Amino acid sequence: MTLAPTTSGRTPAELRVRILSSIAGVPRAAWDALDHGPSPFLRHGFLTALEASDSVGRGTGWDPAYLVVEDPAGAVIGGTAAWIKMHSYGEYIFDWSWASAASRFGVEYYPKIVVAAPITPANGKRMLIAPGADAAQVSAALMFGVRELADQVEASSIHWLFCTDEEEARLCEAGYTARATYQFHWQNRGYQDFDGFLGALASRKRKQLRKERARVAAAIDGVTWVAGKDLDAGALEAMDRYYRSTVEEHGGHDYLRPGFFHALARELPDETWFAEARAGGERIAGALFLETAQGLYGRYWGCDRHVDLLHFEVAYYAGIDRAIARGLPLFEAGAQGEHKLLRGFEPALTRSAHWFRDPRFAAAIRDFLRRESVNVVEHMRQLAEAGPYRSED
Repeated sequence: MTLAPTTSGRTPAELRVRILSSIAGVPRAAWDALDHGPSPFLRHGFLTALEASDSVGRGTGWDPAYLVVEDPAGAVIGGTAAWIKMHSYGEYIFDWSWASAASRFGVEYYPKIVVAAPITPANGKRMLIAPGADAAQVSAALMFGVRELADQVEASSIHWLFCTDEEEARLCEAGYTARATYQFHWQNRGYQDFDGFLGALASRKRKQLRKERARVAAAIDGVTWVAGKDLDAGALEAMDRYYRSTVEEHGGHDYLRPGFFHALARELPDETWFAEARAGGERIAGALFLETAQGLYGRYWGCDRHVDLLHFEVAYYAGIDRAIARGLPLFEAGAQGEHKLLRGFEPALTRSAHWFRDPRFAAAIRDFLRRESVNVVEHMRQLAEAGPYRSED
């Protein structure tokens, strides 16, 4: 599908926007040459793994619509991943109450358009722009294309999730309404080692973390990092098993279908890492991480054998260790979890921007978000005060 340029002047007529139903329609080198920032979750390989495992596509409620912006010579200078959604599962910026409220305004909430990395609550660029391209022009073309897609499928709304500050500002200028939520992220303040990180904590919290690590160390052989390219069938099967058992234990949804982890290791061998814990020479637990030069992202954890506090060691402390050793500035360990706060993770804003076709419903949502943002900022302030770090006073 090719979109004609707008006549409003906001999108240059010489740029072409195409919509593709599979990432295979975009050359990997061209897509990955766009600026993705720290996040790996819109890389060609990650999207390919989702498609290859049928985790997105027909029957999943995540119907892909990749937008590609081309210059007059046909070069790819922009792109984004949009999804036609018939539900709100797997998004992590929750709008179930909006879907419920829509009926009172006579609005059919689904389908809607979501611009995001599917099933992945991680911050990242949503408007992928080629280095050297005119960011304002390409952003305008992408926003135009997403709006045209929404019109074509008669979507009630458009939701850009976990976008950057700059993208949120552009979207608000275009008539979107901003929403602020938060997660817990770990920031590397130039620590030389884990003890350096512990030194930044209040004494009581520092002692607690040391005790936790010592208890786990006495119960296991250790935690080993295995690169995606080195993962054998046993490790990949364990990763899949851990994911499904943890989802079942917490009453969640196993959005990632069998074969996803195998495809991920094949498609993103350098970014994919498995932190596995062994005891008595046997693998008993592990967690999936994705790593770029600018950040570490923890995703899924699970175990075959329960060991007290092992989750904290594999999913959090091992990640902090690695971020320090590799000089990574950021470690995101997934959504939710105030238990992360006492382990060095701090409240960090996550941003989204929303557009609604029905003006009455849009006004109601804007009012709700104004009130919600006040509560979010205050709650983050309280959480920060309760954090484990030593006072600078």
